Amino acid sequence: MERHREPVGGSTDPDAAQELGSPVSSSCEHLSSYQEEQSTMMRRSDNYLPVPGEEKNHDGNQDCAKPRNNESIPMKKIHADEGSPLHPKLGPYFRDGHRRVDYILEYSIQKPNSARRHSTIFGNDNFLRRLRRSLSTRNSKAPLQPKEDPEFAAQEHRADYHEDDKSNKRKEFEENLQEAGLELEWDEENHVPGVGFLKIHAPWDILCREAELMKLKMPTKKTYEIKQGSNLVEKIRLFIHKATAPLHPKVESNQQPGLKHLSHPFSREKEHLFDLSNKDKFFDSKTRSSIVHEVLKRTKCERDHYSMGITSLLANSIYMAAYPPHDGDINGMDRNDRRLLYEEWASYSVFYKYQPVGLIRKYFGEKVGLYFAWLGVYTQMLIPASIVGVIVFLYGCATVDSNIPSMEICDPRNDIIMCPLCDRACSYWKLVTACGTARASHLFDNEATVFFSIFMALWAVLFMEHWKRRQMRLNYTWDLTGFGEEEEDHNRAEYEIRVMEKTMRQDQSAPKEEKVKLTCIDRMPAYMTVVAMMAFMITLSFTMAFGVILYRISIKAALHMASAAGQSNIRATVKGTAAVINVVIIIILDEIYAKVARWLTILEVPKTDKSFDNRLIFKTFILKFVNAFTPIVYLAFFRGRLVGRPGKYLYVVGSYRMEECAHAGCLMELCIQLCITMLGKQFIQNNLFEIGIPKLKKMLQKRKMDPQEEEKQNKILPRHQKDHLLLPFAGLNPEYMEMIIQFGMVTLFVASFPLAPLFALLNNIIEIRLDAKKFVKELRRPVAAKAKNIGIWYNLLRGLSKVAVIVNAFVIAFTSDFIPRLVYQYTYSPDGTLHGFVNHTLSVFNVRDFEPNTQPIYPNHLGYNVETCRYKDYREPPWSSTPYELSKEFWSILAVRLAFVIVFQNVVMLMSDFVDWLIPDIPKDITLQIHKEKIHMMELFMKEEQGKRRAARDSRGLYNCNSPTSDGQSPPQPRSRPNTHARVGW
Repeated sequence: MERHREPVGGSTDPDAAQELGSPVSSSCEHLSSYQEEQSTMMRRSDNYLPVPGEEKNHDGNQDCAKPRNNESIPMKKIHADEGSPLHPKLGPYFRDGHRRVDYILEYSIQKPNSARRHSTIFGNDNFLRRLRRSLSTRNSKAPLQPKEDPEFAAQEHRADYHEDDKSNKRKEFEENLQEAGLELEWDEENHVPGVGFLKIHAPWDILCREAELMKLKMPTKKTYEIKQGSNLVEKIRLFIHKATAPLHPKVESNQQPGLKHLSHPFSREKEHLFDLSNKDKFFDSKTRSSIVHEVLKRTKCERDHYSMGITSLLANSIYMAAYPPHDGDINGMDRNDRRLLYEEWASYSVFYKYQPVGLIRKYFGEKVGLYFAWLGVYTQMLIPASIVGVIVFLYGCATVDSNIPSMEICDPRNDIIMCPLCDRACSYWKLVTACGTARASHLFDNEATVFFSIFMALWAVLFMEHWKRRQMRLNYTWDLTGFGEEEEDHNRAEYEIRVMEKTMRQDQSAPKEEKVKLTCIDRMPAYMTVVAMMAFMITLSFTMAFGVILYRISIKAALHMASAAGQSNIRATVKGTAAVINVVIIIILDEIYAKVARWLTILEVPKTDKSFDNRLIFKTFILKFVNAFTPIVYLAFFRGRLVGRPGKYLYVVGSYRMEECAHAGCLMELCIQLCITMLGKQFIQNNLFEIGIPKLKKMLQKRKMDPQEEEKQNKILPRHQKDHLLLPFAGLNPEYMEMIIQFGMVTLFVASFPLAPLFALLNNIIEIRLDAKKFVKELRRPVAAKAKNIGIWYNLLRGLSKVAVIVNAFVIAFTSDFIPRLVYQYTYSPDGTLHGFVNHTLSVFNVRDFEPNTQPIYPNHLGYNVETCRYKDYREPPWSSTPYELSKEFWSILAVRLAFVIVFQNVVMLMSDFVDWLIPDIPKDITLQIHKEKIHMMELFMKEEQGKRRAARDSRGLYNCNSPTSDGQSPPQPRSRPNTHARVGW
């Protein structure tokens, strides 16, 4: 077992040792110091091998190390009073109760050989070897000997060397941390078996030094008044802010309303500018943990001939985890930011309130704060879109009874016989059976759809502009106006390892001054793999969508043969089941694609974390976007257009005839697919996976654990051991990706589903509180990261909003019947109305022209012989000189459709650009406040400089007054200039 180490920094004096209740003999201290000197000498030499754990601490050192096992924490202190500074519930502190734990490192504790043997005795290889040896021994009739298996012993010996190498790297890294000024405390005697904890504390001088190096902006003593803008927009914003005061969370702010502290990069030379009356609260826990994290990334471990920071140590399993501790318990007696976030943000009872974005940023950092601020703005902007979408839907409901085309379809007097929908099994059917589908299609395919498409295009632009202004306001409030993200770029551990391997492979004659880096040639195999795998995954999505198409075709024919149900019931069954199958496939492939995208990004070995995230986001977005929208794009633009005509149908995979749209078009099926996909991805994939699975895991854990034991552990366990039981933070990319796909669902095909914004709004109201509870209660605290914007996600949103204009133009022109109705009403209608529109869209087919073995098996299904049937298309009749050729009506409607796409796209794009130009990216009051802040800062420095000059002048005057010239003595002569020339010559 690894030796237990004392707390470092302030607790190593004799008084502190007496206080901890574990005195150490002087001989042991002398021996330990001697061994530390020897280890230091060995560390400076590169020619030595790691020593196994069994060979360490020979002779008397074991006796000296024995008392240290009880030195970590006295048993009497565990049951301290509630008000004791050593009580673990008061927060993450060292054992002295005064020094705050700023960071936690977890590492594996090596077990003794006997314990390891015990734990691996039932492993597959060991079990087979022991069984084989026991059988051979029985066959030889020899008594069993307690003899060690050589192979098993060699395997354990290699494991010992591996664990000792990790221990030596940890020891060197921790010594370097101590040299950097951090204070450490180890905890190996805890309630988590096999896991040791290294608690790290940053003293005041280290915090000041690192804050100056990191150029952290801190509030100064100087405050100035924030004057609100006087223009109309600002007045409206202030009125809305006052009107919605009950919706704001009850979070106290340290800053007085209307006042703001001047912020300046921290400098030890200008400490007098800052309010240092309470040094414990000057740097909050978020800032302290980020400072320690920066030190951990910068501190190197030089073993194995290359440097390693904490990222490399985590990648090589030297440490198991690294995270800052939470401030306290959610249900504790102390009032902390975590508990306040749980009450005012993570509770479903406050779903109607605004988010405490400032407190989120204070606790989790700017990057997490920006995500939830963006999610709040997006959800807020969905409210007007949902209202307009519901109005459009209600308009369709109100006008369905007066819609002439659906009335003509539902009129039984129009005895229109339609051609079979499939070969052989399907028979002729009457158009009146599609009455329900036609009426339902009108709910989403009406005149208001065009208006709603234009509205949503402008809505997307307004949303982007509103977010840019909100983001700039947050940058000003959070003092991020001068922050540059390039300051935080660090090389990733995998990149450094690859560079080291390349350096070792290079010829020794290569120039040393040339910096080694990975080139495109080095990454070429990875790039080829990425291209091949991406093409394969996209093809897989297309193949799955094609499989669902074949399912629809075959199941429709089977139901027609085996069921006597109505035509509408068969269609509804096929549509619903196919949509559900598509959702299941999308959910499964999403999980696969996320893992494949991460694997491909790791193969590319990006240099920095920012480059890694951008590459990962791009790959994941492409794969998930194709996966989610392939079935929808097929229904919108391809189904019903690759069919052919009766007597000359298009077949795939042998005898499968491509499916047709209903007479009212494919818009209804597109609406069903969008509805089920949104419901499936949001309420099943996201909420069920994020709520149901964690709840199930907790339920299983509670069933295994006694409730009294669980309550006892919650009282006894310190903060860092409770955080160990939480899930690690996996980043914000999955959360953003979920919302980006939803944004695509809301904007791209909104012409076919006006209720999509409403579904998204209801989901996001739950999603905000669900993510909040996950961050506060179920995840370890992430390292606070600074960010000025949401990064590449904004570019994806902007691209989707541009593509949405084009997609909706094609949906209105080609998927809906808006253009054919318009052309008929103003060109072919005798009375300028839509009377006769249904008959105008149907062509005639002579049943004698069917190809062999394609005509219906039961042609007399309707009770009489059918000579001609109708099908939806614009073709010449069979008695024409060019039978079944495309008619002139088809070409005229196609021309109008293309013209509509061009006009719609350009008009909406022009309107969007005008709105973008009209609304400035930076609010006017923020621009004035930033300028005012610079002026105040300049005045502060000028006063400081004048004060320094006045102090220097006063000190010179005081010196002249105290000079002995009044006694008749000569004033002191200025000191002669030293003879530097002679020194240089020497």
